[in-house]
Amino acid sequence: MPDVPESRILIVDADPDFLSWAATHLKAPGVTVVTVERSEEAVAVYQKQRADLVLAEVRMPGMSGIELLKRLRMNDPNAMVILFSGIASTSNVIEAMRLGAYDVLSKEKLPYELRTIVESALFSNESRRATRAQVSEVPAETIQETIIGRSAPMQEVFKMIGRVSRSDAPVMITGESGCGKELVAGAIHKFSPRTQKTFVAINITSIPDNLMESEIFGHEKGSFTGAVAQRIGRFEQCDGGTLFLDEIGDMPLAVQSKLLRVLQEGEFCRVGSNQTLKCDVRVLAATNKDLEAEVAKGTFREDLFYRLNVVRIHIPPLRERREDVRLLAEFFLNRQSARRRGPMMRFTDDALSLLEAYDWPGNVRELENTIQRACALSNSDVLLPSDIPLGSTASSRHNNSASTVTRMRDALTTLIHVAQTTPDMELIPWIEKELTRLAYRHFEENAPKTAKFLGLKVTEVQARLDPGAIKKPVVKKALA
Repeated sequence: MPDVPESRILIVDADPDFLSWAATHLKAPGVTVVTVERSEEAVAVYQKQRADLVLAEVRMPGMSGIELLKRLRMNDPNAMVILFSGIASTSNVIEAMRLGAYDVLSKEKLPYELRTIVESALFSNESRRATRAQVSEVPAETIQETIIGRSAPMQEVFKMIGRVSRSDAPVMITGESGCGKELVAGAIHKFSPRTQKTFVAINITSIPDNLMESEIFGHEKGSFTGAVAQRIGRFEQCDGGTLFLDEIGDMPLAVQSKLLRVLQEGEFCRVGSNQTLKCDVRVLAATNKDLEAEVAKGTFREDLFYRLNVVRIHIPPLRERREDVRLLAEFFLNRQSARRRGPMMRFTDDALSLLEAYDWPGNVRELENTIQRACALSNSDVLLPSDIPLGSTASSRHNNSASTVTRMRDALTTLIHVAQTTPDMELIPWIEKELTRLAYRHFEENAPKTAKFLGLKVTEVQARLDPGAIKKPVVKKALA
């Protein structure tokens, strides 16, 4: 670690072996490392002599790392804290970043990341102390746990949610359809100082263009055909709260102009009224479009784009974070089991492998719908690969061993049944050929791998696959 001017690091963990390793790992000229095993001790040590950086485990007996972070920053708004954990929940990561943690690290990655992160924290300490304000206390609520993910991309999303929830800056949430943009918007609101106020979500594509302005800003009685009474718009409805505009890229240009005025001036008029109304609303927007391209085409206002795109959070598609599929699938399955009020359902390993290998073009929404459909159609509390109705798209990987083996088993069962019920010895070579063909396709036409899988020689595999080697038998009338 490079020299830093008289830096003091306080490390908190219940494991003395880890404390010894961390102290040695961070040893450097001008750096003093103090270690304690309980958060309560850390508070006392910090009160006597403040540290430039505190490293703490999230899960500890007594006061947790989150509670320690909160206690330290209540007494010292500039306290710099890094939390680490073996398994940090979604809520813990978001709550830690909301409370002002410098970072939340995975404990298994500390040997590779700790020194770099600590160096960055120490060298930016003075500037952060000068610019960071105390975080106001809001009730710690657990967000809806459908924002699930242990993958590195989702951990970054959680950290961004924690950071942006502290301010009123507009946020642009991007990502493919079904990846959970509204859930992220809801989490930003829940962890913000506006949490006690209204959160309103609007899907722009679900509102006809001629009613868009009225829906968002309201209208006066008689302002247009069908306006039989005054209507309060969404901005008035969530005054003091948060308005989420989903699929903002589909908003008509005329409405974009009025939205820009609200963002700039904090005021608007209802349709058919000259009265100017004031409002205090935080606007979050989402899109699955390339808004830069829409600006270039002239279908989206450039000035509005920059007003909305102050902070951007991108949600990666599910195919780019396959390690989260199992967590999500089991969460959705447990929720469906609770609703059925029957025995808890579970997946076989083959079923989970099938889910993890699929590309999920519809992302989390498609996964949830698939699990719901599987539970509705299943007659058992154990879901097999054949119970899971995946989409007909070609995005499922061809090298999915679980699904291929299942198809081979089904084919074998059918063909054996035919052979048993039909006295025709010529069917046996046909069965062998069909199974060999399935295995050959599964192993991407790799004859040696196919031979190893079937326990055959490569020449035997080639013979079975040769169109002239074995002729398909003549099917007797008994099979018709």
